[in-house]
Amino acid sequence: MSAGQSFYLTTPIFYVNDVPHIGHAYTEVAADVLTRWHRQRGDDTWLLTGTDEHGQKIMRTAAANGVTPREWADKLVEEAWKPLLQTLDIANDDFIRTTDERHERTVARFLQKLYDDGHIYAGEFEGYYCVGCEEYKRPGDLVTPEDGEFAGRLVCPIHGRPVEVLKEQNWFFRMSAFQQQLLDLYETRPEFVQPASVRNEIVQFVKQGLEDLSISRSSFDWGVRVPWDETHVVYVWFDALLNYVSAIGYGEEEAEFERRWPAVHIVGKDIARFHAVIWPAMLLAAGLEVPKTVFGHGWLLVGGEKMSKSKLTGIAPNEITDVFGSDAFRYYFLSAITFGQDGSFSWEDLSARYQAELANGLGNLASRVVAMVERYFGGAVPSVGDLTRGDEFILDAVRQAVAQANDAIDRFAIDEALGATRTLVQTLNGYITDEEPWALAKDPASRDRLATVLGVAVLGLKTLAVLLAPVLPQATARLWPALGGEGVLAAQDIRAAVETGGGRVSLLDPPLFPRIELLDDAQ
Repeated sequence: MSAGQSFYLTTPIFYVNDVPHIGHAYTEVAADVLTRWHRQRGDDTWLLTGTDEHGQKIMRTAAANGVTPREWADKLVEEAWKPLLQTLDIANDDFIRTTDERHERTVARFLQKLYDDGHIYAGEFEGYYCVGCEEYKRPGDLVTPEDGEFAGRLVCPIHGRPVEVLKEQNWFFRMSAFQQQLLDLYETRPEFVQPASVRNEIVQFVKQGLEDLSISRSSFDWGVRVPWDETHVVYVWFDALLNYVSAIGYGEEEAEFERRWPAVHIVGKDIARFHAVIWPAMLLAAGLEVPKTVFGHGWLLVGGEKMSKSKLTGIAPNEITDVFGSDAFRYYFLSAITFGQDGSFSWEDLSARYQAELANGLGNLASRVVAMVERYFGGAVPSVGDLTRGDEFILDAVRQAVAQANDAIDRFAIDEALGATRTLVQTLNGYITDEEPWALAKDPASRDRLATVLGVAVLGLKTLAVLLAPVLPQATARLWPALGGEGVLAAQDIRAAVETGGGRVSLLDPPLFPRIELLDDAQ
């Protein structure tokens, strides 16, 4: 494949106040699938993930555990966050930490530029602050429960805890000056914020009027020092957002920065406001391009509530991968949930989809076809001969699946891309059922017809291996050579159906997706 356009994609950098749950894993897997897909298109692809380690919440969590903030962050990163990437088969190109020297240098450099250019001033601020969100809240963003532990108090609806009233002398970013530029951005580039539901919320928020942003704190010291005022540390979000440019060399490695920027940001919808309002305003102030896209995906719900450690609804990813494997984890969350909308998780749904779509669907189809090629042609993939209208229909369906899946990826509709592959699996299974190759094998006069049927089936399965490689890296790494595929699977162009046959099959033992009984203690 020839080198394509730049595709730089980021996840949020995750807060290390606790270990990851499947909500974090969902974001990581979605980003990984998108970047693997673009790599197979030949695009100059780069995936960044990492951890956010400054701020009041980390300082309090570390103190509660009797360690320094740096010791706490180091422990969580090495024992929980980096292992998560291995558990899920995430092929990230870089891992940024806000405690990295490269990042702290960038924050100081960027902030100094804004200060020198007149975008920052000193002022006093008093407001409602949620330590969990690390954000000042407008009164309209808060709720007041009528009963329970926090009855009558102003509570953050995301974290379910009362906000604090903070009053500080801080440094402020003149964000209000960029209100009209942001509204013009949303108007002229509707693809900038996606999906439409998130975009509409962002537009309405900005239309209400932007206030200047307090970007420093003096009440604690765990953060990057303000370069001209060391009695203050940089507000954690202003610090964290800059990871997207610090990781690619802003101000230090200009060639790399020019090669990568601007980025596509995949974030949870609850932090879309930071990425679609504060972040582009910061970039506009610095004279930099805004991101290509900010995509705010939905929440994973358990028992009707957003995944949360504080509410004890968090499920560790390895609880799922230990039973079903990483491929099934990746496939399930990206196919069962419309990307961009909220989705509910249940063990029963996961088990049912695993059995129906992976074990009985793709896995059984592959095993049957490979076994018949081995049995009837000694393992040599037969050549496709004269095509019937039924064969042509199947080959057209294969090409159509490729086109539909690639179109869906361009729209960030990962679930639709997997819907196209699922339909192709069903079509190929129906083709085998209708053509009955086991019956054709009994009649020597039907030898050529048998060869064509199995040859067509192998071509369809090879295309499925290519299309599903970004989603099922482990299974497809076995399936591709088992079908006689040559070369590295990841080097196969994902934009085109596999049109060439040949090679030799090898039996899939054990099967791609062994049958699993849902364990009682996993529910």
